[in-house]
Amino acid sequence: MNFHPAILRGIQDFGFTEATPIQRDSIPPALEGRDVLACAMTGSGKTAAFVLPMLQSMADTRGKRTRVLILTPTRELASQIHEHIEILARHTPLKSATVFGGVKPGKQERALRDGVDIVVATPGRLLDLMQYPWADFSGLEFLVLDEGDRMLDMGFLPDVRRILAQLPKKRQTMLFSATLPGPIVQLSRDFLDNPARIDVERQSKPAVGITQAILPVPEHLKTDLLKEMIKRGEVETALVFTRTKHRANRLWQKLERAGIKVERIHGNRSQPQREKALADFKNGRIRVLVATDIAARGIDVEALPHVINFDVPVQPEDYIHRVGRTARAGKVGDALTFAAPAEQSKVNAIERAVGHRLERKTLDGFDYKAQAQERFEIPVGERIAAHRAQRANDRSRTRVKAQRGTPPPGRRPSNQRSRSAR
Repeated sequence: MNFHPAILRGIQDFGFTEATPIQRDSIPPALEGRDVLACAMTGSGKTAAFVLPMLQSMADTRGKRTRVLILTPTRELASQIHEHIEILARHTPLKSATVFGGVKPGKQERALRDGVDIVVATPGRLLDLMQYPWADFSGLEFLVLDEGDRMLDMGFLPDVRRILAQLPKKRQTMLFSATLPGPIVQLSRDFLDNPARIDVERQSKPAVGITQAILPVPEHLKTDLLKEMIKRGEVETALVFTRTKHRANRLWQKLERAGIKVERIHGNRSQPQREKALADFKNGRIRVLVATDIAARGIDVEALPHVINFDVPVQPEDYIHRVGRTARAGKVGDALTFAAPAEQSKVNAIERAVGHRLERKTLDGFDYKAQAQERFEIPVGERIAAHRAQRANDRSRTRVKAQRGTPPPGRRPSNQRSRSAR
C-alpha cells in the first residue's frame, strides 16, 4: 500500500503483519480520497482501516487546526481508537485527543484551544464544546463515523446530524457500521459523496474464530452455573454481559462474595471507575468483568478467551457485537450463552441471524434441578416501593424527633453552650 516510512514503523510497533479483509478493501479507495461506506464486524480491524489512510495524508505536517474528527458512541471506544492512533502515529508529528463525557472538560478544552490534529469524540460532549469559538473545525479534512448502528441505538443520530451541519462540506467522510439499518443508510446518502461501498450487502456474522454454544439453564441457577464453571477452571478469564445495570451490580456482588476477582462496567459507573476496571481486566488483576451492552463497544482485550452472555441479548446484532469481543484480529475464542427457557425465542432469532443452529452444552455434574437460594433480581416495582417506604420511614422518624425536641443531626440544643463558651 506504499505507506509513509513513519507510518510503516507505527504499523510494525502495533504488531500488524498482514491486512485484514476490511483493511484490504477499504484502505485503497480511502487513499484515493474517496468517501467510504463499510459494513464491518467487531474485531475485523476497522480502526486501522480508517486511521491509516488519514495518517498517510497528514504524515509529514502538523496543522494549526483540527484536521480529523472521529465520532464514536461510547467513551471506551473513543479511548481505544485514541490508543491505536497514538501507536500508529508514534513516529509522526501528529497529535490526538479524546473528547467525551464523564470527566471534567478542562483537559479537553485545552486540547481544542491549543490545536490538535485528530479529535476522537462522543457526540454529546462534542456538541457541548462546539458552542465555543475555540472549538474550531473549519480546517477539517476527514470525518469518520464509527459504529453507526450503535449511535442510532443510543439515540445519538440527532446530535450527529447537528454536528455534521456545522462541519465544512468539502471533506472526506467514512462511515463504518456493523449493520446498516434504514436511518444509517439515509445518513450515508445525506453526507457521503459517491462512496466506495465495502461489504454493504453482507449479512453481519461473528468472526470465524469464535466457537459458539448455548448453555440451557434455569434463570435462578445462572449465577451458580457461572461460579461452578470458574471454580472448575472451565472459565479462567471472561467478559460477562448482562441485560441491565442492576443485574450487572447483582452479579458482581454475588461473584465477589464467592471470592472471585471481579469488577463491573456500565453507564452508572464514573469514567475513572470504568477505566480502572478495564485496565485491571486487561492486566489480569481481575478474572471476570461484568458489562452491559452500552459499555461493550470499545472493550478490546487481547487474546480474551471467553465471552459469556449471562442474559440472551434482545437483538441478534447485540449478540454479534458481544461475542465479537473475543477472537479478535484472527485469534480464537469461546462465546457461551446462558439461556433460560423464557429466552428461547431470542436464541431462535440469533440462530437465524448467524445462519445455523448453535451447539447445546451442559456442565457435567451440575444440578440443574436445584432450588433457588435467593432471588437474583428484585423487580423494579418492589425496589421503587421499598425506596419509597424507606423515605417515608425516614420522614416519620424526623417528625417524631422534632416533636420530642431532639435537635437535627449536627446541631446542639439552644440551651446547651459550647465547650469553648464555658
